[in-house]
Amino acid sequence: MGRDLLHKNEERTSLNKDLSESEQNPDRRGRPTVSTITGFRQDEDLHWVAELSCGHTQHLRHQPPWQSRAWVLDPAQRLEKIGQPFACGWCAQVRE
Repeated sequence: MGRDLLHKNEERTSLNKDLSESEQNPDRRGRPTVSTITGFRQDEDLHWVAELSCGHTQHLRHQPPWQSRAWVLDPAQRLEKIGQPFACGWCAQVRE
């Protein structure tokens, strides 16, 4: 029939910011500002993209004089970069 207006809602406590349940991104993207390179792929324009351990990606273009990354064009040099630390700009933005 009618709703009991005196019925109290059971409220839950707020989550502590340090708990994993309170993460904005449960897949942990956005947590570290320094990741590692896990692999490379090319986009539809054939530019090289680094795949990072945090789940983000980063274009790595060699376009002198603006961007000098000749190593990205060489398969052996790309392979050497896998596992190396990489400062993720996306993660840094999330932390600010």
